[in-house]
Amino acid sequence: MKLDSSAFVADQELLTALQKLTTPFVCSEDHVLFAQGEPSTGLYILHSGTGLLTMTSNDGEPIFHTPLSPGMLLGLPGAIGNQPYSLNAIVFQGAEVSYVSREDFAQLMLREPALSLHVLRVLAAEVRTARSALSQA
Repeated sequence: MKLDSSAFVADQELLTALQKLTTPFVCSEDHVLFAQGEPSTGLYILHSGTGLLTMTSNDGEPIFHTPLSPGMLLGLPGAIGNQPYSLNAIVFQGAEVSYVSREDFAQLMLREPALSLHVLRVLAAEVRTARSALSQA
C-alpha cells in the first residue's frame, strides 16, 4: 500500500530553523538513513533527490511505502519521543540530506518554543496518514 508522502513535508519556517543546525551532504550512493526498530538518534531533512520510506510487519512483509521527496522531515516521532524508528528510510544516489541530532533538535525546541506548533502539524499529519494506511492494510 502506498502512503501519502505529503504528510511528511515540513513548512519552510521549520526547515529553515533546522537547517541552521547542520550542513547538507550529498549521498554518493544509495544510503539507509535509519531502519525500523533502531534506536532514534535524530532526524533527517531531504533537500533534493529521492528515496523510499517503508514499514514492514514483524514477519518482514511490507505494510506500506511512499516515495521520498524534497522537504520531507524523516524520523520525527522517534526524535520527539526518544523511541526506536518506526519506519525504514533510504535515499538514492545523489540525494541531498541533512541530519539533526536529537539533542540539537531538543535544544532548538527549548530556544524557539513557537516552532513546536510547526512540529506538531507535521507529526499529526504523519499519524493521520499512517493510521489511515494501516486501517486499509
